[in-house]
Amino acid sequence: MPTTPAVFVGPQENPLLVEAVERGGGTVVALADAEAVVVSGGHGDLPELPDSVTWVQLPSAGIESWVAAGVIDASRTWTSAAGAYSHSVAEGAVALLLAGVRGIGRAARLSTWDPETLDGVQSSLRGSTIAIIGAGGIGTAMIPAFAGLGAEVIAVTRRGLPVDGAAQTLPADRVGEVFAAADHVVLAAPATSETKALIGAEQLAALGPQGWLVNIARGSLVDTDALVAALAAGTIAGAALDVTDPEPLPDGHPLWTEPRCIITPHSTNPSVLRVGALAERVTENVRRFAAGEELLGLVDPERGY
Repeated sequence: MPTTPAVFVGPQENPLLVEAVERGGGTVVALADAEAVVVSGGHGDLPELPDSVTWVQLPSAGIESWVAAGVIDASRTWTSAAGAYSHSVAEGAVALLLAGVRGIGRAARLSTWDPETLDGVQSSLRGSTIAIIGAGGIGTAMIPAFAGLGAEVIAVTRRGLPVDGAAQTLPADRVGEVFAAADHVVLAAPATSETKALIGAEQLAALGPQGWLVNIARGSLVDTDALVAALAAGTIAGAALDVTDPEPLPDGHPLWTEPRCIITPHSTNPSVLRVGALAERVTENVRRFAAGEELLGLVDPERGY
């Protein structure tokens, strides 16, 4: 029989999340009286939780700021927003790769009508192979779009279990194989100690001069100095980055003026879409919590995601 969970929403006020809790069958209460917490705002910030709190819903898919702050432990259940933003971010990733291979990023920098400037820059995704490193919710949401454009996908997941729509799936310990096998690479993996600087000079060289790198995950997955050097040398065709390391990039950083680089300000998941998607996740997880069902986006404290 479902219960009525007592849920604290904070530390920032958010009426939409309050409504989401109530739609899920919960009651919003003060922190001292809560058995569950829906975190609103902050990047690693969390008030001291009473022992009565058994579940915490975090607002983002990537939770490294809370991991770094040392607030995530095994004493209670933690959930992230993993999967809640999949379609929005996937759409942004597809747009970034298309902007690269079709020369849209380069064209946007032109200050004159000179089509010849794009000679040798434009290509097509049709018939290409795209590796998605981190084919979770976001990664798998890209596959139908790429398939519709005539591309084939190699998916990389932690265990290498088959992914719907992918021509091939590899486990994380074989990720090194995809850079020579793929025409383009999209990064959608979590930021962990295992994925830090996953992309360096060796991987970029294997991708080759026709390949585009798209990063919609976290900037730490890419060795920025190696990327700057590869772009300047034409080692790869280009990079489309929604995230960078450091973030934001400082004024004067060479990536700002690199013609082979497209940069968006961590905006593939815009707030106009993010808030509604998070509210839907909160409603569903509060409903599941009340019914004693498994929650969505469960976090493994040991893995950090």
